[in-house]
Amino acid sequence: MKTIRLIIVAVGGQGNLLASKILGEASLIAGVPVRMSEIHGMAQRGGVVESAILFGDAKSTIISEGESDVLLGFEPSETLRALNKCNSGTVVITNLSPIPPFTAAIGKGNYPDLAKLQNLIRAKVARLIAFDAFSLAKQAGDIMALNMVLLGSLLQTGILPLSADHVKEAIRTKTKKAYIETNIKAFDLGFSAAKALS
Repeated sequence: MKTIRLIIVAVGGQGNLLASKILGEASLIAGVPVRMSEIHGMAQRGGVVESAILFGDAKSTIISEGESDVLLGFEPSETLRALNKCNSGTVVITNLSPIPPFTAAIGKGNYPDLAKLQNLIRAKVARLIAFDAFSLAKQAGDIMALNMVLLGSLLQTGILPLSADHVKEAIRTKTKKAYIETNIKAFDLGFSAAKALS
């Protein structure tokens, strides 16, 4: 089985790790070999959280520069920061709702212009799917469902060796009962958003 390499980048508290666990569970349900690793950089203080997930026959959990098939970004500037992992064949999916770092919030730094950010990404990769996932999470009933919106958009691309049903089953087993309905709705909204942009 061909190896598919996925990088997920987020800011602490956005649900990157839960999204990774759901993809891992969905892979087990589908019978797809999977390897995962995570990097936590001051996650509890709004720092970067990065996950590497390899589907198929992978020997390592490391995704080197230029190796990712898919980059899923929960925060636009973090997506831009991870662009070195991409190549001309990579598909990038990013949320466009920014969480400015502390330095930008207090006026000591600049947040990148979103139009320029998208142009920089488009120039390097095969395809960019960029939308306001935060608004869709809100529409689903919980802003914390942003990760589910992005999982939906990721599955719509058809790049992963998983079906939407595999992921929905994993959502049902890996999230708290009270959030299942909202998470499934958020997933479906993300799926539809990516479809509309394709």
